[in-house]
Amino acid sequence: MQNLVQQAADILAHARRLVILTGAGISKESGIPTFREAQQGLWAQHDPQRLATLQGFLANPTLVWDWYQFRLRLVEQAQPNAGHRAIAALEQRLPDVEVITQNVDGLHGQAGSRRVLELHGNIRRFKCLRGHGNLTMADLAGQASAPPLCPHPGCKAKVRPDVVWFGENLDYRVLQQAAADSEACDVMLIVGTSGVVQPAASLPYQAWKSRARIIEVNPEKSELSDIAHVHLSGPAGELLPRVLAVIGDR
Repeated sequence: MQNLVQQAADILAHARRLVILTGAGISKESGIPTFREAQQGLWAQHDPQRLATLQGFLANPTLVWDWYQFRLRLVEQAQPNAGHRAIAALEQRLPDVEVITQNVDGLHGQAGSRRVLELHGNIRRFKCLRGHGNLTMADLAGQASAPPLCPHPGCKAKVRPDVVWFGENLDYRVLQQAAADSEACDVMLIVGTSGVVQPAASLPYQAWKSRARIIEVNPEKSELSDIAHVHLSGPAGELLPRVLAVIGDR
């Protein structure tokens, strides 16, 4: 393993433009259950299509709102782990680093990463059905209704989490930026993603086709392992600090 850590450190140390793609695996190390794992107990009786679709929200907005408030409480109890912090440290040591994440928990920002593209939105942020966005829980405070209504003057539309639900398109501008950055990078670090959720799963292939070096950190092989030049098998919170330490010893 130390030889692979050394190889990864060598590639990263010479990166001119590094893109880091992260998935649910790195957040799981902070104690945040995946969507399926969170759907236990009271929520196990509900179809995921009712909990994470616009149609489900329109049919039963209180149920969906309560589900996301439950998930939000789980996120708010979590803290960035050593993997998040190592990624933020790479931004300080390398000339050009961007994080593209499929996670909605905001932990990369909490860890200190400044350039973060959130492909699937952010569970701490809200928007109304008429499009007023960038709302926080503080903006919605004092309302007894679940879901609350938009606080913008004259609106009063129902408020929903600002996340991408099943059947919805990603924000076009965010996706275009992620694709352009993936094509332009010379190194991509993939952390904790299975490589099966599209369109995020296509980004490593765009980097690979542009001859970028690919490093994967994942406890198990994924759909992306075949294009990785280095695969580090294990948790990001353990392996990324080791890679960072080797880079720092130069």
